[in-house]
Amino acid sequence: MSWFKRKEKGIQTSTEEKKDTPKGLWYKSPTGKIVDAKELEQNFYVSPEDGYHVRIGSKEYFEILFDDNKFKELDIKLESKDPLKFEDTKKYPDRLKAAQEKTKLQDAVRTAVGKSKGNDLVVACMDFSFIGGSMGSVVGEKIARAGQYALKKKIPFMIISKSGGARMMEAALSLMQLAKTSVVLAQLADAGIPYISLCTDPTTGGTTASFAMLGDINIAEPGALIGFAGPRVVRDTTGQDLPEDFQTSEFLLEHGFLDFITHRKHLKDKVNLYIDLITNQPLRA
Repeated sequence: MSWFKRKEKGIQTSTEEKKDTPKGLWYKSPTGKIVDAKELEQNFYVSPEDGYHVRIGSKEYFEILFDDNKFKELDIKLESKDPLKFEDTKKYPDRLKAAQEKTKLQDAVRTAVGKSKGNDLVVACMDFSFIGGSMGSVVGEKIARAGQYALKKKIPFMIISKSGGARMMEAALSLMQLAKTSVVLAQLADAGIPYISLCTDPTTGGTTASFAMLGDINIAEPGALIGFAGPRVVRDTTGQDLPEDFQTSEFLLEHGFLDFITHRKHLKDKVNLYIDLITNQPLRA
């Protein structure tokens, strides 16, 4: 005999009274692990189950690196133009506008200066959510200006790369950014100002071919895809099977392209430890 018996058949709850499960309560990592969204945020957006580093943007990296999340953003209003009158499935200005409305960003990089463990640090952080973190004229210009700001103020400079490469909608103008950013980094090196490059998932194309691999110290997050062309392109071009974990940060560390890999929760400490060591300053706690 059942304990409970429905008197009336069918669902009696009205549409207005129904409650949906709020979105964003859980995150599923690529390995199938389910993580509470709040727990994920508190763990620096790293899955505690398997250590998977979830893709995050400039907002989250600034929160991690800058003391009390206080910073001054540089060159906020710079926007891309359309000198080539480019059009594929949609016009380039329309694509930019759509990306800006979707992400609430002006372009694929944000630059800022603030205190990190009490000392000034200039950070340029790319956002993959804005047209795949593609590097166009604005990205190159903002990175160059941030580097010049660091040079003028004699402040350590850090770039966080997360990019699919040069922006095809600006063609050769995008490729010019490789030289522009590299020149500024060379000026920082001549002045003895530290430059730290952090490669995150993914760091590919012209980004890898320029500032991402020019750091005084090159570091990466665990499991990040880092390379010039993608694995499929390399395989099709060479006609050879690729090694296991090809183009992961662990593979690059083993082959001498990186200095070390750091868990995101240790990023702030590791970056500032390196700055203290290379500038011969007392180590900060």
